[in-house]
Amino acid sequence: MVSDPTPPLIPPADGSTTEVVSPSPSSAPEPSESPAGPDLSQSSSAPDVSQGITGPRTFVSVVWARIHSFVKKHGHRLWWLHSVYALTLGISVLIFAQRGFHYARWLAISLLGVWLGLVVFFRLFGSGARAQNYVLAFPGAKARFLLVTYLLKNLYQGMLFFSLPFYWKSTSFDSPNRWFFGMLTLCAATSTLDVIFDRVLMRWRLLASVFYAFTLFAALNLVIPALFPNTRTLSALLSAAGVTVFAFTSIHVPVRSLATARVAASIAVALGAALGVVYVARSVIPPVPMHVAAAAVGPQVLPDGRLAMEVSVLHTSVIHQLLAVTDVVIPGGQGDRLQHVWRHEGREVLRAPERTARVPGPAGTIRLRSALAGRELPASRDGRWTVDVETEDGQLVGRARFTVTR
Repeated sequence: MVSDPTPPLIPPADGSTTEVVSPSPSSAPEPSESPAGPDLSQSSSAPDVSQGITGPRTFVSVVWARIHSFVKKHGHRLWWLHSVYALTLGISVLIFAQRGFHYARWLAISLLGVWLGLVVFFRLFGSGARAQNYVLAFPGAKARFLLVTYLLKNLYQGMLFFSLPFYWKSTSFDSPNRWFFGMLTLCAATSTLDVIFDRVLMRWRLLASVFYAFTLFAALNLVIPALFPNTRTLSALLSAAGVTVFAFTSIHVPVRSLATARVAASIAVALGAALGVVYVARSVIPPVPMHVAAAAVGPQVLPDGRLAMEVSVLHTSVIHQLLAVTDVVIPGGQGDRLQHVWRHEGREVLRAPERTARVPGPAGTIRLRSALAGRELPASRDGRWTVDVETEDGQLVGRARFTVTR
């Protein structure tokens, strides 16, 4: 309650009234002001209204405000800086993969984690820029979005960079299977780029599911022989294709709809198509984890089975017999029968199956040796030659190359 500053009327002893007039604002004396300015001592003693309303700012709030301002100003640079960190982390995983193929079995946990993460992600945030922008407008949604994408990126990086060295060893870069390795490398690089992963890949359910399907298929080609040694490579490919179809479908179709006749028929058609595509395209997929450790051609062999001389270029006049020796590493066990295929300028000259070409070799490897001599040599011998190591299903494991001149 504010009191009235006007003095009250005090009646005199004789009964008459006397009016006390308060001074008008115009008649009030002017406050004295020194030439140096107003008196700051009085103004400084005035209460701080803002502190009375919001309270004093704590040290934590000040620090948080500065961090928020810094992130808002340099957000894009920080994203790229984190991409460099992610790439460094991926390279460390790539180096770790050299410690042994048996670690590949742990990829199964990462594959399951990514699948669950994608299902939850698109249930929470939806698909498409418009749907996600609407959801992200709610308090705390953006933090959850960044948290889930961060976890997914780390899982992707672990799987892709772990798989790269095995595909590198199994790829022949002058053959079509180099394109599969190139796509795998592109996916690994994408997983380290926050701007592309968050703003493009995870915006659309179809794009994210295709990315996962390719990663899943490539990783399963390592996981299956790691869990089930001596598995035939073609069997691993077809099994990986089947699992990929079901995983891809589950990201798009709710669980309650999987039992309907229409969805079941669609899955069956997609499964048949995927198996057919993988079977036809098997020659462009590296047969991981098998790879050729050594491959060469020469005129004769030593008593221990090695070549006495390895040649890459030779004259046609000295060719009387050519021998090829290859050592194939089989970390996943021997599930395939191998063969040598000699080709001259891309045309097949000789095919030597494992039952006639296999000879004793180092532990953990399959050594094949085949010879080309006499009437098996074509009349025109100059040009480019290759000796391919192939599986019985036509997958290229590795090759030796040499050139004959005249």
